Amino acid sequence: MAIHARRLLGPGMMNPVSALEERIAALEGGVAAVAAASGRAAQLLVFHMLMAPGEDIVAANKLDGGSIGPLSHAFKSFGWGVTSASPDDPSAFAAAIGPKTKAIFIESIAHRSGAIADIEAIAQIAKAARIPLVVDNALATPYLIRPIEHGADIVVHSSAKLLGGHGHCAGGLVIDGGGFDWLQDQRYPMLAAPRPEYDGMVLGQAFGNFSFAVACRMLGLRDFGAALSPFDAFLTLSGIETLPLRMQRHCENAMAVAECLAGHRAVRWVAYPALQGDRYHELAQKYCPDGAGAVVAFGLRSGEAAGGALVRRLNLFSRCAEVGGARSLAVHLASTTLSPSAVRLSIGIEDKKDLIADLDQALAT
Repeated sequence: MAIHARRLLGPGMMNPVSALEERIAALEGGVAAVAAASGRAAQLLVFHMLMAPGEDIVAANKLDGGSIGPLSHAFKSFGWGVTSASPDDPSAFAAAIGPKTKAIFIESIAHRSGAIADIEAIAQIAKAARIPLVVDNALATPYLIRPIEHGADIVVHSSAKLLGGHGHCAGGLVIDGGGFDWLQDQRYPMLAAPRPEYDGMVLGQAFGNFSFAVACRMLGLRDFGAALSPFDAFLTLSGIETLPLRMQRHCENAMAVAECLAGHRAVRWVAYPALQGDRYHELAQKYCPDGAGAVVAFGLRSGEAAGGALVRRLNLFSRCAEVGGARSLAVHLASTTLSPSAVRLSIGIEDKKDLIADLDQALAT
């Protein structure tokens, strides 16, 4: 019988951290959640539960720069391998899975380009391979996409982005979907084998459908100490109170900016899934019909140097690589695979006329 974590883990309003955990679990449609000190810490908790030395993660090749570092370098010190696959081609994940693969990791909306992943198709591949699908939902938030409803097993957040909305504190969240059978074939010993530090307890047996969240707390958060402070949890909860209003404004502003850029003579291309004709438009209609998020990417006709010059001429947009806050940001993406002239915008909640005017004056030169 399915059990909800709050019945055994205590009332959610005991402190801001447990309140935040209950709030995000409810918003994402999960059975339990664990808060951590940062988005990277949340990822570490997840993969520590899943991986052993010599094992492999299949990760999307369109990820946030903060995720690329651990996946490309830091995780190697744990003996964890990473194989890349394109989220534009779900079959690439099936081809990349090997006998040592223990997880698939994707972003619902890609941080770098705003591309939308076909979560259901990739979830089916993960299910066929009997491995969990882990989805970073930071740029969609549960207001736009709830990955667990589309087959994801675990959801992670960097709460400093759109979830909190203000960037005043770091934070990470792990949400347990409650649907993965951790005892099916002993492939995940952190949950399926007796734990000597807890008198031989098998967490998957003792805690049922929310055992992954319990394992993250008992075998990860306890040992690594990457706890979220109560004050940072309070700030994040305060941001979540306005999440629906902010996400509506982010999406409306991003659509207006994308449409303006698409008609500008200085712009060669625009990537925003809500635009008609965008390669991800059909996926946007399926997964997030209420809006395609805050990230708009575009390329200039004048080449790489023009992209950097344009970003420097912007006044209202901050020049920063972080995304998802209430303030609009711009960064030149010359080092990414989009194109040498690419500029990425994270559209905030300012007046859209002011945002468009700032872009117009920067493009006019």
